[in-house]
Amino acid sequence: TMDDEKQLQLFDGFVRDAAGSEREGLVSSQPHLERVLEPAPRRTLWPETDRRDDLSDLEAVARAARDCQRCKLGGMRKNAVPGEGNPHARIVWIGEGPGADEDEQGRPFVGAAGRLLDRLIVAMGLAREEVFIGNVVKCRPPNNREPEPDEVHACLPYLARQIELIRPEIIVILGATALKALIDPKAYITRMRGKWIERGGIMIMPTFHPAALLRDPAKKHDVWADMQQVLARIK
Repeated sequence: TMDDEKQLQLFDGFVRDAAGSEREGLVSSQPHLERVLEPAPRRTLWPETDRRDDLSDLEAVARAARDCQRCKLGGMRKNAVPGEGNPHARIVWIGEGPGADEDEQGRPFVGAAGRLLDRLIVAMGLAREEVFIGNVVKCRPPNNREPEPDEVHACLPYLARQIELIRPEIIVILGATALKALIDPKAYITRMRGKWIERGGIMIMPTFHPAALLRDPAKKHDVWADMQQVLARIK
């Protein structure tokens, strides 16, 4: 197991090479994320969203998202990006929406920011396959603009159902747009990052989006501090 100093050194190098590196196969150095599931509670996270109890598993959610025309983004996409990962993940990561690379491949976080997220997950002693990664909206907004309120409202039932099915212990919110959409439209990521929020029995940790680290590498120290809190809670 890597000690904290080695992990921090590894993370220090991520920003320098993230944009040009290709993601290689990820192997967990701490394959310890087994869990015992208890009966699912009634939804207390985003209870105002439409329920999708008809979607019995994550693949059903993915199929519904790929066929969705609930908002105008459905007519603009190449591929919907439902999200991917461990159906019993202890940690779920949520960004704002797909970009061009994600729209092309139908997978979340596969561009430069995604490569950086991969490296952050590895530095935590985890593997991408152990967690679940998704976005607030499943289709790319044009020109990578922020999702509009009606688009978030139309898409949130899919994310809420995914959270119900996965029942994670922790949600990591990546960036200001996702924070505003999921927690509070008036929230500021600079004020709320690194502070735990509890919703429906799930602990939520907001932090900077990986794209923000590509623009401002100094933020990597804040993100690493936030992830130390996450690691402490799952040990």
